[in-house]
Amino acid sequence: MAREPVFDILTGLVRTLFRAQGLRIDIGGQEHIPRTGGAVLAVNHTAYLDFMEVGLVGRESGRNVRYMMKAELERGIVGWLMKQCKAIGVDRSAGAQSFARAVTALRDGEIVVVYPEATISRSFELKEFKSGAARMSIESGVPIVPMVIWGAQRVWTKDIPKRLGRHRFPIAIRIGEPIPVRDSADALTAELRVRMERLLADAQRDYEMPAGARWVPARLGGAAPTPEQAAVLDQRELERRRAGKTNRE
Repeated sequence: MAREPVFDILTGLVRTLFRAQGLRIDIGGQEHIPRTGGAVLAVNHTAYLDFMEVGLVGRESGRNVRYMMKAELERGIVGWLMKQCKAIGVDRSAGAQSFARAVTALRDGEIVVVYPEATISRSFELKEFKSGAARMSIESGVPIVPMVIWGAQRVWTKDIPKRLGRHRFPIAIRIGEPIPVRDSADALTAELRVRMERLLADAQRDYEMPAGARWVPARLGGAAPTPEQAAVLDQRELERRRAGKTNRE
């Protein structure tokens, strides 16, 4: 792995933060992260800071993963950090350009992180998947590695007070076998979802989840919104953002 000073420093800061919080991270399937060559790393999305766990998983296999991040962040210190870490800016008004940059990185042998759900799941269940990860795999000729993180939503997620202090929360990470390139993006997306559902069930199997807890899915006895209720909340949030953008203009 080539030295990337900024990435090295950020990784050290993340490790320090996790030690301070007392996070107990359990990783299963680390051997499925390729040590060389390109791959799409598809990850579920339940928390604001779950990208930190993704970065550490990459480092455990000697890789610096490449994040896809909102293009509007490409300013100031955050923009400089993104550039130093070779992040790929995502401009929703120029999606083809962002897609092409990701495919180029994959062909160059990078691991590119993709959240198939696009946004945080308020229900903590898997949302409907976008086809971007599959299309990147097909276009670049690299496999998709499915991965799930469970427990990160207890630290900081939507609609729940964040807990950034010392709490010793367990974080379960499960990584599946790489999925080879397929001919159909729809079939590959469907297979990816099935694989990630199995990984999520495995991560949750031995995880203590108190009945009525806000961070526990309704299906498992928690107080999180159901997927249908979460979809309504997502739509309201989108409408507020659009209204705010219109007022600013």
